[in-house]
Amino acid sequence: MKASLVLRFRDVMADGGLIEMVVWRLAQEVPPSRHCFKYRLVYVVDGERIIGFDNERGKGDHKHVGARVLPYQFVGVDGLIDDFQSEVERWKSAH
Repeated sequence: MKASLVLRFRDVMADGGLIEMVVWRLAQEVPPSRHCFKYRLVYVVDGERIIGFDNERGKGDHKHVGARVLPYQFVGVDGLIDDFQSEVERWKSAH
């Protein structure tokens, strides 16, 4: 299955946290996701994943907020990035 890279971004934030976003467009869906994107967006502080959005075969679209794993409704790459950034900002504001 051929994939094309849509987005690759990595940055160390002023607070020392690491943001990494990677999105690929695939030729086929990754079941049970109903779209042709494979993605991994993560915010890491002191080596620990704080926020993560990803999809994988068998699990589908979901997000990690601290220790919790929650369902995520993917509606497009732009929305995914916005939702991830909002979740990171929400966490940073609370901590």
